[in-house]
Amino acid sequence: MLLAVDVGNTQTHLGAFRDSELVEHWRFQTRAGATGDELAERIVGLLALRGIDVDEVDAIAVCAVVPPLDREYESMASRHLDAPCLTIRPGVRTGMPIRIDNPYEVGADRLVNAVAAYEHVGGACVVVDFGTGINFDAVSADGEYLGGAIAPGVEISLSALAARGAQIPRIDLDEPVAAIGKSTRGAIQSGVVFGFAGLIDGVARRLERELGGEPTLIATGGLAHVIVPFCETIDEVDDLLTLKGLRLIWERNS
Repeated sequence: MLLAVDVGNTQTHLGAFRDSELVEHWRFQTRAGATGDELAERIVGLLALRGIDVDEVDAIAVCAVVPPLDREYESMASRHLDAPCLTIRPGVRTGMPIRIDNPYEVGADRLVNAVAAYEHVGGACVVVDFGTGINFDAVSADGEYLGGAIAPGVEISLSALAARGAQIPRIDLDEPVAAIGKSTRGAIQSGVVFGFAGLIDGVARRLERELGGEPTLIATGGLAHVIVPFCETIDEVDDLLTLKGLRLIWERNS
């Protein structure tokens, strides 16, 4: 069994694969100061909820945007699981050429998403990942990672709005009733949901023009389900895209 671990700034997404089948997946809060021992306690407990014995774990693949946790997952894999750990970093075989100014700058999660999207589409594509930031990642028809765009994420934008606006409350996002909000809450929902949908469509159309043809646009990430219904450019949503990419890259390095 392969454990695929997508460590984001806010949440960690954990998936358990038997061959190509995703048996189960879980999300938990990312804590930058977590030790390998603490991570083992959390992961072993989650596996037990599904009736999976830790001895079934053969390997771990990790992509992390929180650098200290790379070492802690490697420590956990060695000490508690007795399993090899593949950490996505420069030098790992991905099967995807990187055509940006400095290939060492590309985030592990962005590259993993690009690999999974191209494997699925087999042609030009753009991944829109709704995380702490919103990442747009473009892949050519020949399977080359070309770069992309980064915008502030939905959650941090809401937090900044509430923190800097004395009379603006912190709200949970729901589908707006109308563009013209009849309350402060309704106005925030309209501005954030419709505003981010417009941001997505605007950036996506520019990327489409630069890529040429008709690339497939795939959304992933925690708040995709809130914003995507109001977008005009997204072709499909795959919340498991990063986990699938980790499995693919593990296979290419096995």
